Amino acid sequence: MTQAHTTAQHPDMSGKALVLATDLDGTFLGGSDASRARLYDWIEGNRTHVGLIFVTGRDPGFIRNLTRKGGVPRPDYVVGDVGTTIASVDEDHLLSPIAELEASIAEAWGEASARVQAALHRVAGLRLQSTGFRYRVSYDMDPERFDGSAFDIVASLGLDALVSADRYFDVLPKGVSKGPSLLRLLTHLDVPNERCLVAGDTLNDLSMLALGLPAVAVGNSEPALVAELQGKEHVHFASGEGAAGIAEAILALDVLRRDAA
Repeated sequence: MTQAHTTAQHPDMSGKALVLATDLDGTFLGGSDASRARLYDWIEGNRTHVGLIFVTGRDPGFIRNLTRKGGVPRPDYVVGDVGTTIASVDEDHLLSPIAELEASIAEAWGEASARVQAALHRVAGLRLQSTGFRYRVSYDMDPERFDGSAFDIVASLGLDALVSADRYFDVLPKGVSKGPSLLRLLTHLDVPNERCLVAGDTLNDLSMLALGLPAVAVGNSEPALVAELQGKEHVHFASGEGAAGIAEAILALDVLRRDAA
């Protein structure tokens, strides 16, 4: 990955009527083939008015391979690696980290990867993922064998731990997750909060769905996420799964036609 390109090479996100900031697995990539095709076609047909940000635990390589082969719209920006990557995306589908937005993330992480792996090496129920990340360490988690002392170990290192879908265990810089990184990007792009719709389905989406921006928990959402969001009026609890739930929320919340405050 290279340094960020100038904003002149990207759409003016501040002028978009709607910016969709969406999780991938189970959300933007979820639902039926037909519902995904309808949403993707609608986005591609309205790119003048609609911006797209992927907010995901996936890494830049996965995202580039996903969109360059066709069938999935190319995002304008990506908040990846559970919020530890903030990048622009060019016409060749290359992700370029935005240095000024990632500086505090890099500082909070330091050189923690080796320390984390050493500290969690013998914890039951965790298997280190093979992908090398810049500012996170991620594990596949066996919930039946998992030793909860891992949370205390991570806290003792001055870092945060996040479990999602009851099968992933991520170690992140303190205070860094999808929500804070998305908000940092929206501020950088001068996108009014009311023009952004955030979408997700698991607990690692909670930090962005709880920001107070218009939000949707899609129909197939993790029960623990739905429980955490109960009573929050800015959240639409969709009946449609994945892409169908996003489309449902765009209509129900009338985000596309809202004026900036």
